[in-house]
Amino acid sequence: MTTILLTGSSRGIGAACAETLAVAGATVIGHGTTSGIAADLDRPGAARALWDRALDAAGGAIDVIVNNAGVFEANPLDGEDDAWLAAWERTMRINLTASAELCRLAILHWQARGASGRIVNVASRAAYRGDSPAHWQYAASKAGMVAMTKTIARGYARDGILAFAVCPGFTMTGMAEDYLASRGGDKLLADIPLGRVAEPAEVAAAVKFLALDAPASMTGAVLDVNGASYVR
Repeated sequence: MTTILLTGSSRGIGAACAETLAVAGATVIGHGTTSGIAADLDRPGAARALWDRALDAAGGAIDVIVNNAGVFEANPLDGEDDAWLAAWERTMRINLTASAELCRLAILHWQARGASGRIVNVASRAAYRGDSPAHWQYAASKAGMVAMTKTIARGYARDGILAFAVCPGFTMTGMAEDYLASRGGDKLLADIPLGRVAEPAEVAAAVKFLALDAPASMTGAVLDVNGASYVR
């Protein structure tokens, strides 16, 4: 049975991933604010503590890590200097640095065991097309996640360590609903050829495929789930 550490598992995309992976037969060790292992990834040392607790819960072996935890918070350009920088650093810490820490710990774990493993990083369409003027830090963090994924894939494929990313566009979570409303939903939807935002289950299907089923030769791949609102 495959054991998976899934961050941000308590709601939205993460909750859909937890359900989809469990139905597929995986053992899911979740992390979140309302369920699973609690860890504030904005704090130094939290990623390490999460990994150690997850590894203990898994009985000493984790096969896959899915980095899904993230924040999408407005950071207006004309804010106070200290507040703007703090918001930038908070997003980077949660979205990118904590994910990097967990990827590193997973790779070291697999190397020490002589085992293969898989990493699935949930990034965003924003990694490629950018985001609103109030979300520089979000787009930058997700672009960094994609670049990190590709670097891991190239660096560790010979060890049987595979890395993939998923780039959703707007997804019908509470966070997306608030954003759609704030941006004039119909106008924003007009930019999506499919005519609607993605459902969490659709993103979860992509995560499940990469975590459990994707052939090894796909390592380094990035799957878009954005209704053709951005095509590469």
